[in-house]
Amino acid sequence: METVRYTQRICSDQQQIEAFLLSSRIGILALTGESFPYAVPVNYIWHKNAIYFHGMGSGKKNVLLAQNPPVCFTIYAEHGTVIDPVPCHADTAYMSVMIFGKAEKLIDFAESAVVMQKMIDKYMPNYYSQPLTGNLMEKYKSSLDGNGVGIYRIQADIVTAKENAVNSQTIF
Repeated sequence: METVRYTQRICSDQQQIEAFLLSSRIGILALTGESFPYAVPVNYIWHKNAIYFHGMGSGKKNVLLAQNPPVCFTIYAEHGTVIDPVPCHADTAYMSVMIFGKAEKLIDFAESAVVMQKMIDKYMPNYYSQPLTGNLMEKYKSSLDGNGVGIYRIQADIVTAKENAVNSQTIF
C-alpha cells in the first residue's frame, strides 16, 4: 500500500526507528475531515508496536475518528539545511516515520491507566508520587466538558521511515 519512492532515503534500521519513536515528543495525527483533511499535533507514546495519544473526551478529533478511523501518524525531526555549491541541490537533513493504521478508542480503564502512566513518565518523569489506576481513569471527568479523557491506540499496520543523515559539517 504505502511505499517510499525515494528509495535512497529509506531507513530500515529497526533499532534506530524504535529509538526515534520512543524519544520524539510530538507527532502529527492526520485524519479525514468533513470538508478538508484534518491534521493535528499531539503528544504520544510508542508502546507495544502502537501509537497512543490522548485528549479531551469530546471535540472535532473524537468525532472524526469515530466516523473514519483510518489515520496516518507522522513523526519527524529536522536537523538543518544541507549545503551544496549548486543552489538547487541544497537539501534538508531529517528523520521521519509514518505510521498507518486505524485509531481505536480505549474502553478498558486498566489499559488506559497504563497508557496514561507511560505518558506521564515520558513527559513529566517523577512529578507525581502515586501511579494512575483504572479506578481514577474511570471516575475522572474534565471540568471543561464533563467527559473523561479520550485515549486512542493506532496499531501500526504499516510503518515507513526515511532519513537524510549527513555529516554535521555539511549542515548550514
